[in-house]
Amino acid sequence: MLSMMPLSAMAAKAEARSMNSPHSIAGVRGGANRAAQPQCTIVTGDPLAIRPSRLTDRVLARMLGASLDRQLAAGRTPESTPLLAARAQHIVAIASRRRLAGNWENLLQVARGTHGSHHLAVPVRSDSVVAAELALRELVRCMTAPLPVAARGVAMATELLTDGLGPVYNPHSRVSLAAALETAIAQLDPGLPLMGGVP
Repeated sequence: MLSMMPLSAMAAKAEARSMNSPHSIAGVRGGANRAAQPQCTIVTGDPLAIRPSRLTDRVLARMLGASLDRQLAAGRTPESTPLLAARAQHIVAIASRRRLAGNWENLLQVARGTHGSHHLAVPVRSDSVVAAELALRELVRCMTAPLPVAARGVAMATELLTDGLGPVYNPHSRVSLAAALETAIAQLDPGLPLMGGVP
C-alpha cells in the first residue's frame, strides 16, 4: 500500500518543523534569511496600493500557513488581514508555486510506483491520482507559468495536496480528485482578480 504524510493535521508550530522534512511530499522550504528581506503586498482598492509586509507578519504567516491556506482557499480576501496578505504574497511567488508543482509531480510518481514510498504513513489513493493525471498536469502547467495568479487557486492546490481527509487520500471523499483539481485550475486563471475573494 502506498502512503504519505498529510500536513493538514499539524498545528501551527508543528507545521513549521514538519514541512521541512524530506519525508513530506508537500514540504515547504524557506528560511529566516528570506523572511528578513523587505517585501510588499499588493492590495486592491481605490486606488491600488502597495503595502509593506512586516517581518512579524511574514513569520507568523508561515507558522500558521495551513490555517491561512484554508481561509484563502475558501475565498477569504488576502487584503482582509495582514497575515492573510503575507501568506498570499508568499504562496503566489513563482518559487513557491514551482515547489508546489513539484510536489504534485512527486505525488503522481508515488501513485505510479516510480517514487520511493516506504517512509510515507497515510494511504494515497493511487488509482484516483493516476486517473486524474490530465488535470494534475494542467494544474502543474498553470502553477509554473510565468504569469501572476490569484492566491485562492494556489491555496486550493496546497490544501488539496495536504488534506488527509481530501480526495488524494480519503477513499470516502465525496469529491473526486479530478473535479477538485479542475476547481483549483479555474482559480488559477491569470484573468481573475489577483486579490479578490470573500471579505
